[in-house]
Amino acid sequence: MTDTSQRKVALVTGSSRGLGRAMALSLAQAGFDVAVHYGRNADEAAKVADEIRSHGVDAGVFGADLTTPANAGTLVEDVIKGMGRLDVLVNNAGITRDGLAIRMKDEDWDAVLQTNLSSAFVACRAAIKHMMRARSGRIINIASVVGLSGNPGQANYVASKAGLIGLTKALAKEYGGRGITVNAVAPGFIQSDMTADLPEDVQAAYRKDIPLGRFGQPEEVAALVTFLASDAAGYITGQTIGVDGGSHPH
Repeated sequence: MTDTSQRKVALVTGSSRGLGRAMALSLAQAGFDVAVHYGRNADEAAKVADEIRSHGVDAGVFGADLTTPANAGTLVEDVIKGMGRLDVLVNNAGITRDGLAIRMKDEDWDAVLQTNLSSAFVACRAAIKHMMRARSGRIINIASVVGLSGNPGQANYVASKAGLIGLTKALAKEYGGRGITVNAVAPGFIQSDMTADLPEDVQAAYRKDIPLGRFGQPEEVAALVTFLASDAAGYITGQTIGVDGGSHPH
């Protein structure tokens, strides 16, 4: 096992379940120590941390309510304090509050934009201060294909993901000279507990619009995140890369 002081540390927000969990485990398998973040479920986060440690690396568990953006900055500082460094930030945490724009409540707009975009910005700002001193770092923002294509009934979510893509491009240009890469990953329809609960005819209709004819797996998104976090991706920055089976070519 590599000396802990030599291993890089990755923080994945929203990593107690789903896509975030898959990303955290993939990074652990690649040799990163991983900070597991949760908003509400500390027990699930602790289980993910145990899985991470089974790969011979270290894990920390950190709770923070990212509906309040200031907490994202505190989270980053806590990870650096607790784990000694931060080399990779994956902004994955996000919520939805769907509804037609004409009926959307102000609080539903605000909650989604604050959690999905403002908290990601605050986390980036805090991480960049640390990464600038190291003259190295990777930031990976988990956007969505709907941030590129739009989607009815999700004006707030679409705006937050489109904002993440724009933020990615701006930060890539601002901090590339400091050795920091910033990229976005835009998943399409990914297999989850939610998709599994959809009636088969609804699933079939969605699959019909996907050239590869199937939903993606969380591990397929995680593999791209892990690559972007690696030294091999050192000349890739400012990009938005889709993982969508070809359904939203861009």
